[in-house]
Amino acid sequence: MLVTLVRHAEVEEAYHKRYNGHIDISLSKKGRQESVQLASHFKDRQFSSVFCSDLRRCKETLYAFTLNIKPVYTTMLREKSWGRHEGKSFDEIIAHEDFGYENFEQWINALDGEAYPAYIKRVKDFFKGFLPACASGDVLVMTHAGIIRVLIHLLENISLEEAFCKPFGYANYIVLDTQTWTLQDLQCL
Repeated sequence: MLVTLVRHAEVEEAYHKRYNGHIDISLSKKGRQESVQLASHFKDRQFSSVFCSDLRRCKETLYAFTLNIKPVYTTMLREKSWGRHEGKSFDEIIAHEDFGYENFEQWINALDGEAYPAYIKRVKDFFKGFLPACASGDVLVMTHAGIIRVLIHLLENISLEEAFCKPFGYANYIVLDTQTWTLQDLQCL
């Protein structure tokens, strides 16, 4: 199975460089243009299955696509929940919390919301359990950068910090071959 993993298009500027998590935000004007570009790029692909985060930014990115099948919207593809830190920037969190940044692992464990082991398990359960059980062929997955970076962490056997340092811009995509469990190079439009 070939799985094309797409990060949603650009969100409204007020939400750039923030821990957005489960906040249900819309695409920016540029993001709507990016979604049309993505749809045009994939117009000749006949996906056998389409899975999409149930959050608005992913759904709005997918709206531009002409699909011959109904997408499956799922919470399994949501970004990590940041709890009380959702919508805040790094600087806002530092200014209002009694902890600072020491290193990546300390930081992600100090933040509120979904615990990282649970988040990683959710990603693993989707790609190693749910997806192979209900899909085959050429699959499209519309999701978030965090989900894709966790998958990179799992498949390339690199630290979470290394995976999260990899650039993965809005409306970028990467292809996963589930026969070899390898990722192709990042693609930018």
